[in-house]
Amino acid sequence: MNRIRTFYEQHPHLAMWIALAIGMVIILIWSAWSVGFTVLQWLALMVITILLAGACVWIISWEDGPDDEEEPASPPETGKLP
Repeated sequence: MNRIRTFYEQHPHLAMWIALAIGMVIILIWSAWSVGFTVLQWLALMVITILLAGACVWIISWEDGPDDEEEPASPPETGKLP
C-alpha cells in the first residue's frame, strides 16, 4: 500500500488516469457485454475509453494551478460608514 501512496504522491495525474481508466473500462465491459462486439471492436472501444479517461484527468487538472487572473480579496472594512 505504501508503494501505491508513493506513486500517487510522485505522479498524481498518472495515478488518477490509471484509476479512472480501470473504472471506465470495467463499466464499459459490464454494460456492453451482451452486444456482440468483435475482438477488434472491443480493443478499439477500450483504447478510446482509456484516452477519454486521460482527457478527463487533463481537464480536471486545469484547476490545480494558481490563477493569475484572480485578485486577492481585500480585507473587510470595519467601522466606516458610507
